[in-house]
Amino acid sequence: MFKSAHVDTYCRENLPPIEQWPWLNQEFIDSHYPERLNASVELLDKTISKFGADRRAIIAAEGEFTYQDILNRTCQVSNFLISQGVQPGNRVLLRGPNNASTVILWLAVLRIGAVAVTTIALQRAIELEKIVKAAEVQFAVIDHRYTEEWDAVTEFKGKTFIYGGENDLFALADNEPTTHVPCDTASDDVAILAFTSGSTGVPKATMHFHRDILAIQDTFATEILKANSDDLFAGTPPIAFTFGLGGSVIFPFRIGASTLLLEGATPPVLLEKIAEHKVSVLFTAPTAYRAMLKVNKPELAASLRRCVSAGEHLPEATWNAWHDATGIKLIDGIGSTEMLHIFISASDDEIVPGMTGKAVPGYEAMVVDNDFKQVPTGEIGFLAVRGPTGVRYLHDERQKVYAVNGWNVTGDLYLQDKNGYFKYQSRADDMIISSGYNIAAPEVENALLTHAAVSEVAVVGEEDPERGVLVVAYVVLNAGVISDEVLVKEMQDWVKVKIAPFKYPRRINFVASLPKTTTGKLQRFRLKNQE
Repeated sequence: MFKSAHVDTYCRENLPPIEQWPWLNQEFIDSHYPERLNASVELLDKTISKFGADRRAIIAAEGEFTYQDILNRTCQVSNFLISQGVQPGNRVLLRGPNNASTVILWLAVLRIGAVAVTTIALQRAIELEKIVKAAEVQFAVIDHRYTEEWDAVTEFKGKTFIYGGENDLFALADNEPTTHVPCDTASDDVAILAFTSGSTGVPKATMHFHRDILAIQDTFATEILKANSDDLFAGTPPIAFTFGLGGSVIFPFRIGASTLLLEGATPPVLLEKIAEHKVSVLFTAPTAYRAMLKVNKPELAASLRRCVSAGEHLPEATWNAWHDATGIKLIDGIGSTEMLHIFISASDDEIVPGMTGKAVPGYEAMVVDNDFKQVPTGEIGFLAVRGPTGVRYLHDERQKVYAVNGWNVTGDLYLQDKNGYFKYQSRADDMIISSGYNIAAPEVENALLTHAAVSEVAVVGEEDPERGVLVVAYVVLNAGVISDEVLVKEMQDWVKVKIAPFKYPRRINFVASLPKTTTGKLQRFRLKNQE
């Protein structure tokens, strides 16, 4: 590893031991990235020098911004954060929607060598508590519209800044210079901590270097997406998710393109925005593509030329329906927070509907059995992948579970056909992927168990034609409690208050008992898709 620029050495000290890292494609890394590298500089300063300062960078709720506008504001915020005591290596939590302010804050945190910890506006205090504790967050920058849950966080003992409204951070930064000398970070200094809930519901922080942020552009985006500087990107995934961070920030900024940032848009509104702004590259989940098809106005998608689907399994029927309506071949892909972005995909004539694709150049993938032996062609097993990015959990024993024999084991079951294409089968753990969101079954169960009427509960994911997978709860009630639709609604609202609303069970079934092993272990698989 190179000499770190971090004054606060917490992240480097808590990296997993190198012997627990997966194998990395060092040849690719060495040929692309120098020893000293700051991702914010690469995405702003270097892009301006290559494509020009006056190019449009962002369209957002706050207006339109050129690359020079974004650089000026990023420098001012960088200077302000430094004046407030933020040092290289400090963890800075960001809480806000997809807008220009969030992007500027993210770029500023990286520019000064601090570590960005992005969260989504929907997360509740109990979820934020876990993130603050795991990352030992010292600073927080919160959108003024999302302070209520943050104010309920008791673990945080650091300094909070608010943007928008009163005491606006951006207003305070207005007096700062619009120039800033960036931190001389090493290419393997940690830049972001991206959280994944994990199948147990306990958050895991995945640690990604400055070079990793560029690697996802130089692999998937370069080899598969093939966008250009004239493109306008848009998407629905939150920037706090690495799928959204790549599609809405890293990919367009790396190539001097533009990005349309939407704070929240239903599929009909998304279609209208696509038509209004002439979006050409779209990132969203299969659920959104199906919902847009229902609007039945394919002419609104006429400007699109590249559409990426990820975050959940893309059914062949959805691929065909989108192609029939728009003529566009959906680019399917599987990625993970641990790997940062997509590592299996295909585009153009290489696409086979119903198949995820092949390993993205720079990556390798195979399907293995329980003994980590590669299975024969056509047989189902565990997906294992490796490349220039790889899992590094922040002081978490689950590193040994995800990184096995130098490979990243994603928790997905796949098969590989004779032509080398990978086909998704299912998840191998208790993670539910619904509408592009990862939802841990135990986390929803824990929320329901705090309701006074609940004795026992099991949560599973069940196939659904609209959302791909539904979160379904099987509940054993306490004696004397009457089950009815009023109670169902009450329990759903209860979960929405306890954890992020998108995790609530769309269907609740009341049962007399739950299936268990002789030792009392819950058997969720026996509940799926029951009448």
